[in-house]
Order: sequence, then C-alpha cells, then structure tokens
Amino acid sequence: MTTHAALTHSRVLDVARQALQVEADTLLALRPRLGDAFVQVVHKILDCSGRVVVMGMGKSGHVGRKIAATLASTGTPAFFVHPGEASHGDLGMVTATDIVLALSNSGESDELNAIIPVLKRLGVTLIGMTGGLSSSLARHADFVLDSRVEQEACPLNLAPTASTTAQIALGDALAVALLDARGFRAEDFARSHPGGSLGRKLLTHVRDLMRSGDALPRVHAAMPLLEMMRVMSDKGLGCAVLTAEDGKVGGIFTDGDLRRLIERGGDLRGLTAGEVMHAHPRTVSADALAVDAADLMEQARITLVLAVDEEQRLVGAISFNDLMRAKVI
Repeated sequence: MTTHAALTHSRVLDVARQALQVEADTLLALRPRLGDAFVQVVHKILDCSGRVVVMGMGKSGHVGRKIAATLASTGTPAFFVHPGEASHGDLGMVTATDIVLALSNSGESDELNAIIPVLKRLGVTLIGMTGGLSSSLARHADFVLDSRVEQEACPLNLAPTASTTAQIALGDALAVALLDARGFRAEDFARSHPGGSLGRKLLTHVRDLMRSGDALPRVHAAMPLLEMMRVMSDKGLGCAVLTAEDGKVGGIFTDGDLRRLIERGGDLRGLTAGEVMHAHPRTVSADALAVDAADLMEQARITLVLAVDEEQRLVGAISFNDLMRAKVI
C-alpha cells in the first residue's frame, strides 16, 4: 500500500485531474448514444397512470434514490424500492400501472434478477439502465438505457465512479426531458419545495404578508398635518396613505417627506394631508408574488409599497422588513 509520505503535490493533482477527465469523457460519450429507446421511455412514462419505481443495489441503489427524488420533484411521481427488501414484502408497493426503472451497471445483480420474473408476471413495464447490453436485465427489460462506460475513474478500474456518474447523468437527462414534455414550470417546482428559498419566493404572495385593515395608516385630504403625524406614529409604518371615500389611493406621505418639509422651514400647523401628499405612489396587486414587491422596492429605492385591488383601492401595505422576516429576500 502506498504511504502518505509518497503522495507528492503533483501526484495528488494528477490522479484527481485524470479522474475528472475520465468522467467528463464518459458523459460526452453518452450524448450520441441517446436515441429511439430514450424517446420511447419518455413517452411510456408520460403515459403511465402509476408511478416510476426505481430500484438498484449498492452504488446503483444510491444513484437510484437520487433519480427517484429528482423525478418526484420535477413532476414525475416516483419512489425508490430496495431490491433486497422487495423480495421480502416490499414488492407489494409495485402495481401493474407502475413502471420499474432498474439500475445495474453489470445487469447481473442477483437481487434484481430474483424479482424480474415477478415484475413480468405483474405486467409492469421494465426499463433497464445498464452497461451490460447482453445481460439478464437487458434481455428481460422492455426498454434499455445504455449506461456503459469505457473505464472507471478509479485507477484500479474497480470502484464504481464513472459508471455511477453515467447513471446520474442519464437519470437527470430523463427527468429534464419529462419536465420539458409536461410543461413543468418554476411555480410547479416550488410547490414540491415549499420549505426552501425558491418555494418562499414563488409561493408567497403580497396578500400573505401585507398589513391590512386597522393596521393601515389611512388619512383623508382635509386632515391636519399634525393629526396625520399622530396616525403615522400610531401605525408604525413610516407613512400615511391618502384615500378617497371609495377607498382609492390618492397619495402617500412618508417619514422622509416629513423631514424634508421640516428642513424647508415655515409654519406646518396650517397644512393638510392633501397639500403635502405625493400623488401616484408605488402600488402592487395584493395577488402579486411577494418577490415582485421586493423587485419594485429595489428598482424604486423605497422600503414600502401599497397593495391595491383591481379598482386601485387600498387593501394593504408591505414593507422591506416584512419581506425580510418572511425570508423572501
């Protein structure tokens, strides 16, 4: 066995770079081998009324779990079943309406071969992903996805490395092709990832976060400036919103406007809300995504936008801090 002392700086980098080169070459070799069988598999899965059941032993099993997770999160119902456990009861998870995607680099996994006859009797469509094109799995599969590799990235050509990379890449290619065929959108992806940042951005609407009702600092045009300042202080949003009798937004007055008004000097006591308001404040639909409100704030360099309905009536207000607390930004 080589000792650590024999590992020179250049040796470590040479071995690592060679491994990456082998795996890169493996992926490039896969591309031209995609053909009719791959297209048929995509159509078969699209027509499937059940789920894709992914199976594999050892390293292929680890890859299979990843493929099942990727399929499920991109619109194709899928789950993983361990072939060894399948022989002891878990095969009951598979129904005749399902499709089985079986992974085996050699195509001669004993655990998979033991359950293939049962799968065939069930009438399940069997897709084999294998590098053994003359193997038992390839002979019994209804469709074969060719994942063969010229060599492993392992210097001994033993440890599954390039072969598992090929399987992962083929699984990703399958998931992406199905995603495209289904017209799967970012919004659909977010629904299966509600706990992540993408889910928060694509599932959270202004209506979910905005201040509304009595929390809004509504004022009318004739309200004295000093009274309006009390409203602003009570509501704590740093602004007052001028609304007409029908609830439509007429203007906005912010803390910044107040500071600038004071800096100009003069008697403020005789001023009214209508005289100091800025017309045409930034607004957003209450049904808009919260991330759209964030974009509007960033573009306009403001910290709050008003939420309105279809008739431009004030229904809420959302601040930069609201978006921060909800982790939308």
